[in-house]
Amino acid sequence: MSKQSIKIIVVIITVSIMFGIFKNIFSNSDTTQIKDIISKGAFLVDVRTPAEFAEGHVNGSINIPLDQVQNQLAKFKGKENIVVFCRSGNRSSQAKSILEQNGFTNVTNGGTWQEVNQIINQ
Repeated sequence: MSKQSIKIIVVIITVSIMFGIFKNIFSNSDTTQIKDIISKGAFLVDVRTPAEFAEGHVNGSINIPLDQVQNQLAKFKGKENIVVFCRSGNRSSQAKSILEQNGFTNVTNGGTWQEVNQIINQ
């Protein structure tokens, strides 16, 4: 094994460890924050496709697929708090950015729909 390969492996291991540490540091506060927002009646928006939504979703959530968020901004107006979520957290991150670019400051990326569902059912 070359020195370059060993360096790459060390970097990958280091990044993996750091990601795990940061996730553990921030995940509890994020969960607490999301739980608090949801308990105050947040607008819950699943940005997955309709087919994904039909396979399982958070009770009380609505489905606005990511590719429709820009066209459905009126549905977000007047909402005190908005929690967006999806399958992995990637599309909800994009949805949050779209909403923020359109002046919404009360948007939280809830991550995965299963995480939001678990918070609600605790």
